[in-house]
Amino acid sequence: MTIDSVMSIPEFYAGQSIFLTGATGFLGKVLIEKVLRSCPDVGEIFLLIRPKKGMSIDDRLKNMLKLPLFDKLREEQCSVFSKLIPISGDSKKKSLGLSDADVQMLIDRVTIIIHGAASVRFNDSLKNAICTNIRATRDICILAQSMKKLITLLYISTAYTSPHRPVLEEKVYPPIADWRKMIDIAESLDEHTLNILTAKCLEYAPNTYMFSKNLSEHVIETYSSFLPCAIVRPSMVFPSIEEPFPGWVDNIYGTIGFYVGSGKGVLRVALNNYNVYLDIVPVDIVIKAILVTCWKVGSTTHTPGSNFVVNNTCQNLFTYEYIGIMLGIEIKEIPFENSIFPSRVVQTNNWILYYTLMILLHMLPALIVDTILKRSGRQPFLVRLQRNVFVATQAVGWFACNEWKFTDTNHLALLSSIPPNDRANFSFNYVGYDSKEYFRYCVIGAKKFLINEDMNKIDGLKVNVKRYI
Repeated sequence: MTIDSVMSIPEFYAGQSIFLTGATGFLGKVLIEKVLRSCPDVGEIFLLIRPKKGMSIDDRLKNMLKLPLFDKLREEQCSVFSKLIPISGDSKKKSLGLSDADVQMLIDRVTIIIHGAASVRFNDSLKNAICTNIRATRDICILAQSMKKLITLLYISTAYTSPHRPVLEEKVYPPIADWRKMIDIAESLDEHTLNILTAKCLEYAPNTYMFSKNLSEHVIETYSSFLPCAIVRPSMVFPSIEEPFPGWVDNIYGTIGFYVGSGKGVLRVALNNYNVYLDIVPVDIVIKAILVTCWKVGSTTHTPGSNFVVNNTCQNLFTYEYIGIMLGIEIKEIPFENSIFPSRVVQTNNWILYYTLMILLHMLPALIVDTILKRSGRQPFLVRLQRNVFVATQAVGWFACNEWKFTDTNHLALLSSIPPNDRANFSFNYVGYDSKEYFRYCVIGAKKFLINEDMNKIDGLKVNVKRYI
């Protein structure tokens, strides 16, 4: 199917039927909001949602739409929510856990697939990473082959699928394993045997997440001979820079966790190289790149074997040292409630020094605090919390001590292809933005949306901060 390449982006999405996996994740929710707000004539959006904790998929969707993220839509275009159709499924299950009736409905109606569902835990088990990330991608492609109306299958990957390479181009590199064999292994071997095999797999990748995402790209590459495929590779996804408002975040992973942990006084030593550049990209910039890529691929006649890859990475790089300085400034201006210790973080890339300081600054104070809590009849929590901080730091430490360069030929070509009338709403160029203001919104977003603190208490909290200084 070929569509006129000069068609505007909202016109392109008018009447389209989108199937979105990962709908309840950080990227998924922002994508839903952006499509409904900027492309209100979209036909329908099928959302793969897993029933959870006694909640039906309809209940989960209703709760999700109550988030502040959707406030603007509720006020201005609440009728567009009727275009959202929840589909019961689970990316961990074979064939996505879809019913036969839902499979047929998707085959008959879907024109665009955006596959964003993934296990993003760096320390996930090999079995879960393979089933959720690799097998689910294969099953999406099998489903897509039956969709006669399909014009785009977009896979949301990561910029770090080949982390052993210092320069990462916009192409799919040779695989580090056979994805078909890995699926067979995950389905046939027990968990204990797979845990032993994990060490062998991680000779080629720092964690199961990168290993599985690398092979997932090869699934897409394989099926690009039959399907109009594209891959968008964001780096570290940060709070929104502009849409629907600055600072939206609901994901505490990575460097955002660094902000929260420091602000709460829980994180006092960080494992990173403060001279390394941190590659971050705001979530709304990622979503615009995804939507423009779908438009571009869907507006072009498919060439068998072609696979459009876009590196969606940082346009203004900052070192960890700069991030730490900005953090210190903003935490004083926007303090967090109930901080256990002052917000001062020692940054080091020396593992021995890190372990030593972790014991002195994290574990020993935690043991003292928990002992006091026990003796006063209260529930201890700090040792357990510091163990979680340690595990998280171990998981991301390898990335925080290394850096990569990314080519952006396709990224720039995609930017230049956006019709002039669409650039205000869909351009993902944010060069020259005010970084100080942006990081301020990041802290505000973390405070408001992640840990639900009252912004009206800031003046009183500043008085407490001054006592520490």
